[in-house]
Amino acid sequence: MRMRKKLEFQADRIEAVLALHKVPARVTGGTVTPRWVRFQVLPAVGAKISRIKNLSEELAAALDAPSCRVSRRGAAVAVEVPRDDPQPVRLLPLFRQLDAGRQAGGNIPPVTAILGLAEDGAPLLIRLPSPDVAHVLVAGTTGSGKTVLLQTMILSLAMANPAPSQGESRGGGLALVLIDPKGHALGLFDGLPHLARPVVREVEEMTEALRSLLRLMENRQAQAGRGQPHVVVVIDELADLLMVGGKGVQWALTRLTQRGREAGIHIIAATQKPTTAVLGSLVKANFPVRLVGRVTSVEDARTATGW
Repeated sequence: MRMRKKLEFQADRIEAVLALHKVPARVTGGTVTPRWVRFQVLPAVGAKISRIKNLSEELAAALDAPSCRVSRRGAAVAVEVPRDDPQPVRLLPLFRQLDAGRQAGGNIPPVTAILGLAEDGAPLLIRLPSPDVAHVLVAGTTGSGKTVLLQTMILSLAMANPAPSQGESRGGGLALVLIDPKGHALGLFDGLPHLARPVVREVEEMTEALRSLLRLMENRQAQAGRGQPHVVVVIDELADLLMVGGKGVQWALTRLTQRGREAGIHIIAATQKPTTAVLGSLVKANFPVRLVGRVTSVEDARTATGW
């Protein structure tokens, strides 16, 4: 009730600011997410949306908010302000929400990971077998949240997909190969039944793991079999792996990212050093999806996003 009254008050303030500046419009609805409050504003026919955008500072002041984002959404305008009490997005409640939808007749495709919440408050998912996805790069400096995102993706995949030994009658299940060059990010998953091998930490083990995946890929392509377990390879620090593993590791990763999807092999790699010198053409050509947080330079941002 308290939140509702506050939202109604803020909606009135938005309409008052717009009326004061002779922009006929009304607030018709809104959405509350863990970090943002979004108001849907419907301008009158002929009202200039650019004038609403130019009033972002006035709207922020009227709403007692540090900032205000204004953008057009179809015929309406979204006015967004950060919440006073931002809430964490917790994985288990999100998964229960999805699971309840599945039990009610919805469908979560296999090998689909949870990323968080979309702008409209709905769960944000990514389906790795999709031709538009296949492999994912996560880039960001220390503290940007990339390791937590990796852990969230691993856990959500494990919760939603059976291990290979459990999934023979349900489409093959999911196998995980976790490569952790620094040895401190993925160790909490030791003992997970989905692991094809223990968490890989040593250089020799990393090289052997990648060679084993190449052999698996070639065997599957030769057999053209169906119903085999999907394999998701998660690498916590791609740049470190490439530097310590050398050209052999880079060649193996390039082959896996180029041809792995057809064999049901997908790579999720994170790095805090998305530099051209380290990643080179591997990222540019073979990671269709890039999730980029805070990076140290414009050049790193361009490399990570592929611009």
